[in-house]
Amino acid sequence: MSPVDYESDYRAHVTELERRLGADEALSRAVGGEFVAVGRLEHDLLRSLGLRDDHRVVDVGCGSGRLACQLAPFPKIDYLGCDVVPRLLEYAKDLCGRPDWLFELCQGAKIPAESESGDFACFFSVFTHLAHEDTYRYILEAHRVLKPGGLLVMSFLEFCVPSHWVEFISGVAQVRPDRHLNQFLSRDAIEAWAHHAHFAVRAIHRGDTMYIPLPKIVTFESGVVMAGHGSLGQSVAVLQKAPVASV
Repeated sequence: MSPVDYESDYRAHVTELERRLGADEALSRAVGGEFVAVGRLEHDLLRSLGLRDDHRVVDVGCGSGRLACQLAPFPKIDYLGCDVVPRLLEYAKDLCGRPDWLFELCQGAKIPAESESGDFACFFSVFTHLAHEDTYRYILEAHRVLKPGGLLVMSFLEFCVPSHWVEFISGVAQVRPDRHLNQFLSRDAIEAWAHHAHFAVRAIHRGDTMYIPLPKIVTFESGVVMAGHGSLGQSVAVLQKAPVASV
């Protein structure tokens, strides 16, 4: 499947959701729901990895602004949000209220950012829906975009996590209403991609472990409460671009 196929598929999906549900609910569901809770978890994860208020975050697959809304109150954070769906970018830009931030269209697995301009490159629920070749293309792009020492943070699905296996079986049974590709990754693939793209694997966390330090309680719309430590549900890998060698 080519990048154009992904783009057309998701644009049609968002259009259909908005037609049936209205803007706010549709554009929350388009990124998986639990807009506020998951956005807080993503923000807390980045903080635990060293995100500072003077950093630049490149958010690939930013969707309707789930992470961006959590970063918006910090005036010194620089942010670039990218997505393949123009409607999601428009909604995220309006919702964040940050005229100084950029929201740009991604096309052909390219990141619309200058080389060595980002401290963090985030791919939350992005590689879960791409062919492996496109995932690797984005990893190469992230290496170009990140500053030396910058971090690539990616979420992914893996067969060894029971809740992820449930997602796989639902696809086998064809009971998922969206019918989007749910792509699974193995750790050896991540390690190989990191090696060949000149990243170091800093950490890999299973999706069924509580790996995110939480400064405050996170409450989900479903009633689930996370305190102390939390999880995105998906597994997370953190890759680091080699810093400049000291003299």
